[in-house]
Amino acid sequence: MINSSSYAMPDNRIELIQGDITKLAVDAIVNAANQSLLGGGGVDGAIHRAAGPGLLEECRSIGGCPTGEARITRGYNLPAKFVIHTVGPVYHGGKYGEAEKLASCYRSSLKLAVDNGLKTIAFPNISTGVYGYPKEEASQLAIAVVKQFLAGDETIEKVVFCCFDHENYSLYHRLLSTC
Repeated sequence: MINSSSYAMPDNRIELIQGDITKLAVDAIVNAANQSLLGGGGVDGAIHRAAGPGLLEECRSIGGCPTGEARITRGYNLPAKFVIHTVGPVYHGGKYGEAEKLASCYRSSLKLAVDNGLKTIAFPNISTGVYGYPKEEASQLAIAVVKQFLAGDETIEKVVFCCFDHENYSLYHRLLSTC
């Protein structure tokens, strides 16, 4: 990890880390996947490489995932026990329901974690890479959805926002510091 910082949220269940999500020993890491679930670039490719071929084999058996939904697989060679794959929206100016689809990614992932008895989950920055979602808008939405979910759920003990680069880490740091 490059940086790690916890913030005094009302229930202390949100943490911010700068580092590699594939190295986190949590119950589940979230994969910003494409609809095929068969790997790609960015976080998706890194997770598939780190997990090994078993992940790809299991993903083939799932048959894909629509935008805004989530699917769960084992973690294979990852320190995380599970991978929750969610497909974020491609950003087209915000006029095609992108915000609701992105919010659904976070809600669906958290619900899947709860449904599977998971206590700790780590999220990357969904849709902000090649899918082009504006980073500040996406991070504000992510934080709001997670906080809202946690307010109504006691199963999840820790949600980690894991930012690979300093730009996203600084953005989340600023936003979480003002919550």
